[in-house]
Amino acid sequence: ISERREHALLELSKRRESLTDLAPILWHSFGTIVALIQEIVCIYPQLSPPPTLTAPASNRVCNSLALLQCVASHQETRPLFLKANIPLLLYPFLNTVSKERPFEYLRLTSLGVIGALVKVDDAEVISFLLQTEIIPLCLRIMETGSELSKTVATFIVQKLLLDDMGLTYICATAERFYAVSSVLAKMVTTLTQTPSIRLLKHVIRCYLRLSDNGRAREALRQCLPDSLQCLPEPIANCLREDSATKRWLTQLLQNLGLR
Repeated sequence: ISERREHALLELSKRRESLTDLAPILWHSFGTIVALIQEIVCIYPQLSPPPTLTAPASNRVCNSLALLQCVASHQETRPLFLKANIPLLLYPFLNTVSKERPFEYLRLTSLGVIGALVKVDDAEVISFLLQTEIIPLCLRIMETGSELSKTVATFIVQKLLLDDMGLTYICATAERFYAVSSVLAKMVTTLTQTPSIRLLKHVIRCYLRLSDNGRAREALRQCLPDSLQCLPEPIANCLREDSATKRWLTQLLQNLGLR
C-alpha cells in the first residue's frame, strides 16, 4: 500500500497544474486529505535531533505538500483548509534549522503552501496566520535560509504587511516592529555582498509598507540601513534592472523625509 500511495502522490503532484478541479476532488474524496496528513505527520520523528530525514522521505512528503498547495490555492477549498487548521501541520517543517538539502526542500515546499494562501488577498487568511507563529518562523528563514527560501518567506511577510490588519499587528508593539525591521536590515547588509533583485524587491516593498504607519515611519528614520540611502554598487546595479523597485525605494525615502 505504501509503495502504491507513493506512486499516486508522485503522479498527482506531476499533473496538478493540468487538473483544474483537482483541489475539490482531493478535498471531497473519501480519506484523501487524511492520507496526505498521515504522510506529513509520520516524518515528524525524523526532524528531531539528531535529524534522520532522508532525501526519498523528503521528496515523498513534498509531493503531499504540493497537493495541499492546490487545496490552499483553490477558492472553494481554501476556507475548509484553514478551518481544519492544516497550515499548522507545516510549522514543524518551517521550524527546522538543518541546512541539509532534504530539510531545505521541505522548508521551501512548506513555504510554497503558505505563499499560495497569501497570494490571493483574503482577510480570512491574514486573520488566521496572524494568530499563529508564522511571522517568527518566516523571520528566521529570512535570516538563515537559502536565497529561494528567503525570497518566499519575505514575500509572505510582505503580503501580511500589505493587509491593514497585518500592518497594524506588526506595528502594535515596538518588539514586533524591531523583530521585522532588524531582520530586514540584516538582509540589506547581505544583499550588498550577494545581490539578488527579486529578494531586494520584497525587502524594499516591506520597508515601504512599514512607512505607511506613523510610529513605524518615525522609527525607520533612525534605523533604515545606510545602504538603501547611499546605494553601494551591488544595490545600485540591482535597481537598474528593476524600475518598479527603484520607484518604491524613492517613495520610501520621500515618506521618511530622507530624499
